[in-house]
Amino acid sequence: MGSSGSKSTKNVSNQYIRYAPYVENYHENFLATMHEEATAAIAADSPFANYTDIDVDDAFFGSGYLISSFPSLYDMFGKFMAGLDIDALYNQIFEDTVNATEVENLVSAEASLMEDDIDTNALPRLQTGMRDINSIMSSSFVVGKALLEDSRVKLSEKFRAELKYNLIPVAQARWTTHLEWNKGVVGVYAEIMKFYFSAKTDVDEINYAMAAKNALWPFTVLDFVRAGLGALQGATNTKTDVAGASTTAKVIGGALSGAAMGAMVGGSITASPGSWGSTGGTAATSTTAATGGNYAGLGAIGGAVLGAAAAYYY
Repeated sequence: MGSSGSKSTKNVSNQYIRYAPYVENYHENFLATMHEEATAAIAADSPFANYTDIDVDDAFFGSGYLISSFPSLYDMFGKFMAGLDIDALYNQIFEDTVNATEVENLVSAEASLMEDDIDTNALPRLQTGMRDINSIMSSSFVVGKALLEDSRVKLSEKFRAELKYNLIPVAQARWTTHLEWNKGVVGVYAEIMKFYFSAKTDVDEINYAMAAKNALWPFTVLDFVRAGLGALQGATNTKTDVAGASTTAKVIGGALSGAAMGAMVGGSITASPGSWGSTGGTAATSTTAATGGNYAGLGAIGGAVLGAAAAYYY
């Protein structure tokens, strides 16, 4: 050991490293505390013991439903796309649109209106005119009534034709919409199944990871103890992605790194120059060593707190 007790020395014959007494004391206390915490953690239940596996089917579709409860994507594709006869679909939609019952009802209503107009207006004028010329019993009156009936039939059929002609674009639009709807149904089913299997993979991975962390928890605690044993040789990175809580490992690693850095910085702080001037050389050296040891301890504590906080939040 050096005269100030702040430098490490190596015994070549026994091959071991000694550190400053205050460092060894803090490390010993740290290991004792860590041993107690590790023993208690191993004896207690794992922090992952209360985790309940997520049921993907229950969370995704609702209670009591499975992926098998729904038609598969291939069934949907066969029903709405592959097995669809677009010509038969168009004929069906055209018939339902152009020759619908509502169309015939509109034609009948228009014919009734025209017939009422003929009986109320046209036919009385024809009868009055024929009576004025004494032609009520002649063939001219019969021909006149036939012409009125002929006009009624022609106007009624013209209305029917125009109505159906105007409904052809409507039938075309309905046919196009139906095809797009079929395509959309297949697309939605594809997205649902893709999302389901993606979610199932992620959730199964989480369930298995939690089970592994629960089973390996005692060994994970020992990983932290091992890291504590090697703290004086420098900070170590502990990977606990599956075996334990990675955040805990980061906090412990940050605390160890901060403690080492704090002890180094604190150990370099000595007594104030004013105190040296009032004491002799031996007293000054003793005061410097004692003060340096105190500052190193405080630096180790402060560095551990800051390192743990930085590792936790960043």
